[in-house]
Amino acid sequence: MKQQLKKGVIEIFVLAILAKEDSYGYKIISDLAPFLELSESTLYPILRRLEKQLELDTYNQLYQGRNRKYYKITAKGKKHIYEFLDEWKDVKKIYDILTGVKL
Repeated sequence: MKQQLKKGVIEIFVLAILAKEDSYGYKIISDLAPFLELSESTLYPILRRLEKQLELDTYNQLYQGRNRKYYKITAKGKKHIYEFLDEWKDVKKIYDILTGVKL
């Protein structure tokens, strides 16, 4: 459960970064760094999975004479964020109850 929850939260983090603007791998890692330590070996499988699920599109753009792959959130990716936020409201209610319990 813990690993599955973490994976889902990381996906939402990536989608949220891309909801602000299109980006590329290294910049996504840099943007997430203040909140989460993420390596390239963790990020790129997530990006591929989100692309396969049609939550991201990609395109190439020249940067200093080299192609750079950019990721862009799709409508389905945005819907995923909204669904997560809606579900999170229920999780937060449970969290609020649990934090009020004396253990």
